[in-house]
Amino acid sequence: MEAILIKTLQLILSLSILVIVHECGHFLFAKIFKVRVEKFYLFFNPWFSLFKFRPKGSETEYGIGWLPLGGYVKISGMIDESMDKEALAQPPQSWEFRSKPAGQRLLIMVGGVCMNLILAFFIYSIIVLRWGDSYIPIDKTPLYFSEVAHHAGFQDGDILLAANQKQLTRYDELDLFRIIDAKTVTVLRNNQQQTIALPKDFRSQFIASKTTLADIVPAEIDSLLPEGNAIKAGLEVGDKIVSLNDTETTAFSCFASQLSKYKDSIVQLGVIRNGEAIALKVQVDSEGKIGFSTNRQSATIVTRSANFFQSFPMGFSLGLRKLSFYVLQLKLLFTKEGIQNIGGFGAIGSLFPEKWNWMAFWNMTAFLSIVLGVMNLLPIPALDGGHVMFLLYETISGRQPNEKFLEYAQIAGMILLIVLLIYANGMDVVRAFFK
Repeated sequence: MEAILIKTLQLILSLSILVIVHECGHFLFAKIFKVRVEKFYLFFNPWFSLFKFRPKGSETEYGIGWLPLGGYVKISGMIDESMDKEALAQPPQSWEFRSKPAGQRLLIMVGGVCMNLILAFFIYSIIVLRWGDSYIPIDKTPLYFSEVAHHAGFQDGDILLAANQKQLTRYDELDLFRIIDAKTVTVLRNNQQQTIALPKDFRSQFIASKTTLADIVPAEIDSLLPEGNAIKAGLEVGDKIVSLNDTETTAFSCFASQLSKYKDSIVQLGVIRNGEAIALKVQVDSEGKIGFSTNRQSATIVTRSANFFQSFPMGFSLGLRKLSFYVLQLKLLFTKEGIQNIGGFGAIGSLFPEKWNWMAFWNMTAFLSIVLGVMNLLPIPALDGGHVMFLLYETISGRQPNEKFLEYAQIAGMILLIVLLIYANGMDVVRAFFK
């Protein structure tokens, strides 16, 4: 229960920071172009607000809503989620959004995205300054692969050098995704370079497998928990676990992923002991564990420290890697497998650690800032990207879309987002109770 509370608090704090920064982007550009901002809210406030105030002489009401699904700034003369038809029916005023040139309106709309990206790069820079930039060089580290990777031609011990002839440098999400998305991968095997031509459907096979591509840690027992189920089943230090219920699991992450599916069940392990293959049955506990650990110091970790001035270019480079990974990953959103793996607030919250860790918190906040920025640029009415799409049309054609059309588009976009929100959080419930 304590772990859930800590994850929830981290999620709320992180999203609150990101929403305030995002809305500040819209707010600041509106102020620069002398557009009136009527409201600035953290969270939504249908019917009532938890807190609100208007500074003396200010035209803006600031507040906190009760519905924690984001936030908003209400900009005068703009067709937004408030659907204020009465105000829009009046003649345009000089201080309204609709009275400003298309270029200014465009900057107001992209202001939130810009602030999210700036925040992400800034946080990564401070992380580098405070904790350094730590990574595992993928082009120097032998890996242990999942079953789907083995079938594609990878072998345990391969060192990954390039994907589609583009050099790989780090064992991280970006370089692993480049491999998943590649046609050919160059590896170092037995001190010789080899090229693996991946199957055309390798990406969909990998997504369907719901496991990791590779791990730096093999599923090899380094120590056993006294009185644990592993030692009771006859497992010994040095055993290599190669399968679980006939699924290959030479990589520890693949083994752990498979094991979590069999909580409170008995599984059969394929084990290599002193060069001989044996089979053992073991009871999995309610946490999806059997009671052993592996040697997690098998890979060399490189840490680059930085002074104040060095931290910003290094943080910017780190932020670009995260941004590149998320943009590449977006293409999966429109596949059958991608739709099935969409998650809501529960899925996001589960990414935070069970114990408060500031480095992990800021790392996740920076990445979520990138996610929020990119998602808001999707060309969906009701998102910033929808407004940008119509403004670009106006800039190119010289004609402003009909207000009635914009109103209907806004309604359609809001319905779509609500459906996606219900679906994503519904999938969290399904995974939690019916997996």
